[in-house]
Amino acid sequence: MSRFDTYKNSFPNARLTRSPSGVLEIAFHTDGGKLVFNGHTHEQFVDLFHQVGSDADNRVVILTGSGDAFMDAINPDGFDFFSPRGYDKILREGKKVLMNILDIEVPMITALNGPVLLHSEYALLTDIILATPETVFQDKPHFDFGIVPGDGVNLLWPEVIGSIRGRHFILTRQVLDAQTAKDWGAVNEIVPADRLLARAHEIAEGLAALPPLTSRYTRIALTQKLRRIIDEGAGYGLALEGISAAEVARSMAANS
Repeated sequence: MSRFDTYKNSFPNARLTRSPSGVLEIAFHTDGGKLVFNGHTHEQFVDLFHQVGSDADNRVVILTGSGDAFMDAINPDGFDFFSPRGYDKILREGKKVLMNILDIEVPMITALNGPVLLHSEYALLTDIILATPETVFQDKPHFDFGIVPGDGVNLLWPEVIGSIRGRHFILTRQVLDAQTAKDWGAVNEIVPADRLLARAHEIAEGLAALPPLTSRYTRIALTQKLRRIIDEGAGYGLALEGISAAEVARSMAANS
């Protein structure tokens, strides 16, 4: 079992704070500002969610971003999409990070402080999603890089907003505003930015007051279907993403 003091300062891109009642807030960041996702954070977040899920003193978990975005920037540093061993690492981490989120067996809240242009699947695996009026969703980097969006967005968006809407969202790189996302069931509440975290903590404190086993096993009960979806489909989707990455590498080599 993990203890908060042993891991709270272990993650350069996640600021962890916990209230006396056990509400853990995880704020993604790069040097204190908005997160720039890269291969190092891809690896780092696997262990982050494992440690959080292994700490029985966490009663509720809040995910949020820093600055004016939840997650809208990516840098290829630390990624190796174009070799078998490099992509094998990405595939293994990609599967594991999703299962590690689901292995956090306490209620989870995402407080979206701005655009979510990549890894929206992290939010969709939590139980309650709050957004600001400025929040927008899009799956942008996959097609920008020429690769298959197979890291979980392909599974979760059709599940959450419906098959036709979900496939359209991914294929067209649709920009989904907060109100539409709420109307379609991907957001629970739209909250002004200056009230976002206060509202997240208000909900979290109410959940933390539940008997520990009740809140824990309710999270488990509510995520059984999501667990089956991820367990059955994540590896296959990531493998397809890897095949497309190999084709991108071949094309780049041919044109160099």
